[in-house]
Formats: sequence, structure tokens, C-alpha cells
Amino acid sequence: MKLDIGRLTGPGGPLDTGKLTDALYGLGWATVKKLPEPVAVRLGERIADTVWKKRGKGVRRLEANLARVVPDASPQTLARLSRAGMRSYMRYWMESFRLPAWSLDKVRDSVDVQDVHHLTDALDSDRGVILALPHMGNYDLAGVWVTRALGVPFTTVAERLKPESLYDRFVAYRESLGMEVLPHTGGAAFGILARRLRAGGLICLVADRDLSASGLEVKFFGEAAKMPAGPAMLALQTGAVLLPVTLWYDGTPVMRARVHPGIEVPETGTRTEKAAAMTQALADAFASGIAEHPEDWHMLQRLWLADLDPRGTDAGGAGGTEAP
Repeated sequence: MKLDIGRLTGPGGPLDTGKLTDALYGLGWATVKKLPEPVAVRLGERIADTVWKKRGKGVRRLEANLARVVPDASPQTLARLSRAGMRSYMRYWMESFRLPAWSLDKVRDSVDVQDVHHLTDALDSDRGVILALPHMGNYDLAGVWVTRALGVPFTTVAERLKPESLYDRFVAYRESLGMEVLPHTGGAAFGILARRLRAGGLICLVADRDLSASGLEVKFFGEAAKMPAGPAMLALQTGAVLLPVTLWYDGTPVMRARVHPGIEVPETGTRTEKAAAMTQALADAFASGIAEHPEDWHMLQRLWLADLDPRGTDAGGAGGTEAP
């Protein structure tokens, strides 16, 4: 989540924005989960509409990204989509703040998974399974459904945040939901993920935005972007099944999910060429789900290469601190 708090000041000068961000997230987990669900829903929509009306950098970036997804959309249509997108994004946060208090029945009733046989068949194969998702819907809720409804633990990776207390808060939150969480930095994550897969385990990775310098270039909605090489490289190295997953809301309390068919390993080419082809297939699966439900793709940052500055940084992005 992006909190644009860089301009806040206190009586003694600029506030410690890292500590403030941590405190705000802590307040959300402490208070929102205690609200009646209808109250939490209305609060989320009210916050989303307020942020949308201010048209800060994050909202403008979301709208610019949606313009690539729906290239024929009028300015009015894009405005409606971005407002719906902010409501979807805030629904993610309201649900996530409340997830630790949800019962097993509540989790089961809140997720409907299409083509789940792709996942269950892959798990039964004991080859190891990689679920790769874009920033759609609520991937934390999807993860809780996997750990609680299916009873399958999994390993994931989280971007390191500042301050460290905020990162620790997110790790503790996700571990309380049954996930093993590894830091994105440090270089050890790939090896641990590979070991989990060779043991027949499950890993889940959000994989539509590259956070390193080793991403692979893909065509995404007709333009060049980079996506992480990790999912494809792990599948190649371990023989695990690589499954794309897309998530969306449909105006009901239930989140929908689709498990796409597994990404096939090309028969010819170098390892790098095979990884590039598999990552392109993953991008195509993501694009199909995003095109059907663009308002549920929460991409408030720059993604396409044409939007990045020459140093490869997210110049002019939404600013603030991003939660994993």
C-alpha cells in the first residue's frame, strides 16, 4: 500500500515518516478487524473515494496503466475504472486487516476458485508447485484459502520495508496466516524456494513487476515491460509445475479466482531462452485476467519500460512506502 506522507510535519519539524507509516498500519490491524463488516466495507469505500478525488500520483499512475489495458477507453471510462480500482484496492486492505479474525467457514465462503483441479492435480504429482499471481484482488485472502481450506502450507517472498519494524509486522501477519515468508533481498531466497519445491512443496509469488535488475523483458498489452525471472527459473531448475492465477471481485462478498493451465517448458532453446518464453506465457495469462477485470489490478506504480527513467527506477511513481 502506498501512503503519501512525505509532506507531513509535526510541531518540531518533519515527522519520522517510517515510524508514522508503521503506526498507521498497526492502527489498521488493531481497529478495523473489530468493526462490523458492513461498517468496514463502507469505511473502505469512503477512504477510496476520498483518495481518488484528490488524484494524487498513485491514482494518476493507476489511470495511466489502465489506459494501456483498455486502450479505446474514453477519459470518462478511465475515470470510472480508476475509481473502481481504488475501491478494489481499499477492499484488499480492509479484508487484510480483518483476515486474522476470520473463521475457517468465513474463509471458505469468501473465495470461489475456478479450475482448481490444475492446482490439486499438481500438488498430487509431488513435483512441487509454483503459483504466480499479479497484483489483483486479494492475494493474502487467496493464500489463507490455500493454507486453511486446502490445508496446504506454502512459502512466499516479501520485499524488505523500512522501517524494519514495518517489515517485521508484515512477516508476523503473514506467518500468523500459515505462510512461510522469506525476505526478497539477501540472495538466499532462491535457494530456499528451490529446496521447498524439490521436497514437493508449494510456493506463491506475486510476479507482475520486477523488483531486481534481472527481470526478463516481455510484451505486455503490446508494449515492453520486465517481469521477474524467478518463477520460470525455479520451474526449470526443479521441475516444479508453474501455474498462473488471477483474482477478481464481482460486486459480491466473494472473491473469484482462476487457476490457469500450467506453463509448459519449451522443448528447445537455452535455459535463458526457455525462461524468457515461459515468462512471456505467464505475462499472457496475467494479461487475459487483467483485461477481463481491469478494475481489480492494483498497479499504482510504473511498469512499462517506456515509463521508467534510464536508470530503471520508478521515477515519478506513487511515492511512500509499499507494503508487500
